[in-house]
Amino acid sequence: MKKTAPLLILASMAFAPVAFSAPVGTLSVHILDQQTGTPPPGVSVTLEKQQQDKWTTVASGKTDQDGRIKSLYPEDQDMQPGVYKVTFKTADYFQANKLTSFFPEIPVLFTVTRTNEKLHIPLLLSQYGYSTYKGS
Repeated sequence: MKKTAPLLILASMAFAPVAFSAPVGTLSVHILDQQTGTPPPGVSVTLEKQQQDKWTTVASGKTDQDGRIKSLYPEDQDMQPGVYKVTFKTADYFQANKLTSFFPEIPVLFTVTRTNEKLHIPLLLSQYGYSTYKGS
């Protein structure tokens, strides 16, 4: 046991930075087009955090072929409590499909109550309406 103890300590130190960063998938998003029943790929999504009276950009990305961004929050930072906004930029998606839309973008404001709280924000989308909720 005495010989393995230093190895265990050394091995645990190698993973220490991971314990102090946001886990993969701390914040994920998903879009489903209600009209077609399919997920829209390539939709731009931005994440911002409210700081006093302004919004600061934290991250951005594009949905994959399944309409998802599996890990929108930067993995090298802790997601701190506060008010955040995810904005789904839907205009380009509808224009690419030769459709008009009432909503060129959809902002979703939400509150993080615990550091690195695992959150999922799904968006059910159509040309003239949408719904969202706190997913898991």
